[in-house]
Amino acid sequence: MWDKLVYVLVIIIVTFLFKHKLYNTLKCAQYYIKFCFIFFVLAFNSFIHIPLLIWNGKNVKNGRIIVGTAKFIGRLLGITWHIRNAEILSENSGAVIISNHQSVLDIMHVCQLWLVHDKVVVVVKKELFYFWPFGFAIYMTDGIFLDRRNPTVATQLLLNKSKNLFQNKIKLLIFPEGTRNSDLTKFLPFKKGAFNIAVQAQVPIIPIVVSRYYFLNHTRRIFSNGHVIAKCLEPVSTEGLTMDDIPDLINRVQGTMEKVYQELSHEVTKDLLSDYPLATKD
Repeated sequence: MWDKLVYVLVIIIVTFLFKHKLYNTLKCAQYYIKFCFIFFVLAFNSFIHIPLLIWNGKNVKNGRIIVGTAKFIGRLLGITWHIRNAEILSENSGAVIISNHQSVLDIMHVCQLWLVHDKVVVVVKKELFYFWPFGFAIYMTDGIFLDRRNPTVATQLLLNKSKNLFQNKIKLLIFPEGTRNSDLTKFLPFKKGAFNIAVQAQVPIIPIVVSRYYFLNHTRRIFSNGHVIAKCLEPVSTEGLTMDDIPDLINRVQGTMEKVYQELSHEVTKDLLSDYPLATKD
């Protein structure tokens, strides 16, 4: 009996002495498990829907199919997602949607948009196509894969594809920063592609600002529960604008989005404890 008590006492002492290290180890394990879970669900969900996707053919409305299971990812990860002013997306007309790009978790952002509006085509980097079967599923939603190493060809491909999309009242989602932004306090400079397309087609730009993923800290390998707010801003008209107006248009839209980003990020972090491991860099 005494030997068992000694064992229990030793375990309690060791746990107490190394509780901080154990806590960090568990947090690190949770970080990797959650990301693996995201990739697994996206891959599995895409795989089981391959027959239906092939049956429907390459179609933008396939996006609603592949998010059928993916919409539960946030709930299982402990993340609540709220889209404000979603009715802006429901207007039956072509437009260019632009949004900030923070993390691979933006895949969830795309899924949330498909749940709100099923006529959204997403523009992604070419490398994502090779992440099968999810890459194939994106392809079947009429997704556009761009080779970022060849911007001239990429721009021409976007222009050619967008004409047909806008004629069919389909919205085009582009991340104007061009790549994932590692600085969580501000945006990267916006590239011209999305604005060129909107101005040439004379379709509105719909900015969507996603609050910072404060619950992610890649440096310390932390992936906690959290809350995300995505806010759809009022459409920005491009009617009557020319290519000469694009620099001013970019500055104006980015300035507005950054201001809203700071407001939303403050809203989701204002009640956090002072010692919360808030990252400033991804």
